[in-house]
Amino acid sequence: MGNQNKESKFLGGKRSRWAELKSVFAIATEFIYGFRKLHFEGACMTVFGSARFGEEHLYYKKAQEMGKLIAQAGFTTMTGGGPGIMEAANRGAKEAGGYSIGCNIVLPKEQAPNPYLDLNITMSHFYVRKVLLLKYSYAYIVFPGGFGTMDELFETLTLIQTKKISIFPVVLIGTDYWKELLAQLDKMKQMQTISILDTNLFLVTDSLEEAMQFIKLKLEEKYGKGFIPVRTKKRWWLFEKNV
Repeated sequence: MGNQNKESKFLGGKRSRWAELKSVFAIATEFIYGFRKLHFEGACMTVFGSARFGEEHLYYKKAQEMGKLIAQAGFTTMTGGGPGIMEAANRGAKEAGGYSIGCNIVLPKEQAPNPYLDLNITMSHFYVRKVLLLKYSYAYIVFPGGFGTMDELFETLTLIQTKKISIFPVVLIGTDYWKELLAQLDKMKQMQTISILDTNLFLVTDSLEEAMQFIKLKLEEKYGKGFIPVRTKKRWWLFEKNV
């Protein structure tokens, strides 16, 4: 709760310059911690989605299967580390013998890490967490979710649209769930608030196989056939220990 209070104070308006400087150092420290932890983890695919779906929900089961497909493709599954869709994707990865990462967040109602993580890191700042979820991934799979999922989706698309990050494949799972959003995007194209080409930045599908074929095709176009970056070797003289 203490970290949450610090965050709300930081975003709550102007403070003393000393307080702002301390916050900058705290944020920088959190970035360095995340970079050091994730630098060695190879190529990830990040799965976004609601924390509120139980294991009997259709989309939980689909996310679990997606985690398996990611592992079978040789990639690491990264999520926000919590329950629901995040847990399902991490669970599927572990069941398929893959590697599973969670990048969690401190919340007033504690979001405990799910039990299917090979590596869990917990952040105090949402924006640090989002950078880490994007920085180390080569594809983004978005399941139905709420405000947080929409935030992650549109920030990802904005960064791709504005070429702040490379054009990586983005897939939205669940045609029925996303149909109203697609209608809104069509209206935005009509009003010229987005380009008519911007909806080409992602695929919407119900088929996990189609999703994975789309991702593989886009990565092959960008990097060549069979692209899977390997993990980086840790250096003992930089105090990096192999576990």
